[in-house]
Amino acid sequence: MSARPISQASRDLLALTLIPGLGPVRIDRLIRAAGSAEQVLSMSLSQLKRIEGIGSQTASSIIERRADVSQRVDEELEILDEAGASIVSIMDDWYPSLLRVISGAPPILRYKGSLDPTTLQHPMAMVGSRKCTIYGTEQATRFARSLGSAGFTIVSGGARGIDSASHRGALDAGAKTLVVLGCGLGHVYPKENAELFDRVVEQGGAIISELPFNTPPSSENFPARNRIISGLSLGVLVIEASRRSGALITARHAVEDHAREVFAVPGRVDSSASGGSNELLKSGGAHLVSEPGEIIEILERSAGSLKQGARTPQTNKTSNPNQDSQPEPIGDLDPLSRRILEALDEPRTGDQLSELLNIDPGSLRASATMLEIQGRIKRSGAHFERTR
Repeated sequence: MSARPISQASRDLLALTLIPGLGPVRIDRLIRAAGSAEQVLSMSLSQLKRIEGIGSQTASSIIERRADVSQRVDEELEILDEAGASIVSIMDDWYPSLLRVISGAPPILRYKGSLDPTTLQHPMAMVGSRKCTIYGTEQATRFARSLGSAGFTIVSGGARGIDSASHRGALDAGAKTLVVLGCGLGHVYPKENAELFDRVVEQGGAIISELPFNTPPSSENFPARNRIISGLSLGVLVIEASRRSGALITARHAVEDHAREVFAVPGRVDSSASGGSNELLKSGGAHLVSEPGEIIEILERSAGSLKQGARTPQTNKTSNPNQDSQPEPIGDLDPLSRRILEALDEPRTGDQLSELLNIDPGSLRASATMLEIQGRIKRSGAHFERTR
């Protein structure tokens, strides 16, 4: 995918992310107080100190670093361009819509590959242990293949074990997958996944990071990375996780912070590799699933409450204020969703749509679920109807 033009507003936002001590929450506070990233970069020390949650040390850091931050922005953009990578800011209309609404959404995403609407239409996170068993690998591959074949984009962290098996399963099914790194795009971590990451990009997916290009892998970055995996996705599937697995952090973000569905595949009761995922099921923190189709059925049941806002998390204040002011035109949808809407010139059942459009029920169900979540269609008994 060719790089898109970068607006001055996005440059200013990128500049803030390159100032030490400024994370997503503080950047959000600064912009809400000042009105824009440009205004933040021109505020005086006393004005910055008065903003709640900023303090003297952070205010001084902004003053000290902003003199050369424009050069750092140019250097970051140049190295991204040389690597065939791009950025998208939360101010851009094409920033991932599910991620935009979470608290602490990354102001800037760097990516290599494609983040077009078809890639982001049906994202499902799959996470689990790096030290997984053969059973875990088999289940990750099985679920990723089936969900990928049903039209979902598989989101994971590119790590060894369950993450890698999930990405490979999606790719083997001809589906797209997103890799969210805990380092900058200038590093391949783990190194043995270089070929896998190349396949992800070649098949229409993307490698994503919120971190500057040359940021090395570090354990302190991975918990923050997990919130992006959850935020990008409609739900999180835990395949196999120990009691101290980072996958449980992703599941916790999904439930507590993002109002997303969490699913878990049961593991052996005497296996430490499944201790965390089994405990998640025992505590009621996840839906028990043994078949991929069960995930789609649960998403269908929750679509009504999602659509009505009953489970919508707090909207990020840094987002484009006009983002939700107008309904999305049909032309902005992926081809299958557009065909479904066009076929609903009158109420039709799922079987009627499947036969009329000559598509398999799994793909139809996945797209219909997303259209229902978006509020574009609704169910009346066994029939689907357009709402707009």
